[in-house]
Amino acid sequence: MAMMSNNDDDNDVLSEMNVTPLVDVMLVLLVMFIVTASAATTAVKVNLPATDAVAPPDADNPLHVTIDADGAYFLDDKRMDLSALKDALTQAHAKRPDQAAQLQADEGVAYGRVGKAMAALQKAGIQKIAVLSDPNG
Repeated sequence: MAMMSNNDDDNDVLSEMNVTPLVDVMLVLLVMFIVTASAATTAVKVNLPATDAVAPPDADNPLHVTIDADGAYFLDDKRMDLSALKDALTQAHAKRPDQAAQLQADEGVAYGRVGKAMAALQKAGIQKIAVLSDPNG
């Protein structure tokens, strides 16, 4: 609002800044940030190798999580159930926070079992996960 002085000698006009457009822009930016942040965190981070060319794993001594045709879980050739796998992965991550893992499953295994193994890896805190496939397949 502009205010005028009653004094004839002092004809200064006082003005105020309108912050409504600034608030509108900031609210739009906030909504865009919330939408993009939630979309970016819901994806599972997995490194999928190409099936026609095999790249050597870049991690030294990765954990090998295997699911055989019967749906049994193995960690480095030791058979275990899902809860024992979760505990072993958590312990491995506690010892080495930068631990990488390679996940391989028989092609006849149900997707749900593979998803449970991937969730166990992610819940243990292992961020570097490679899903192995047969390059000749």
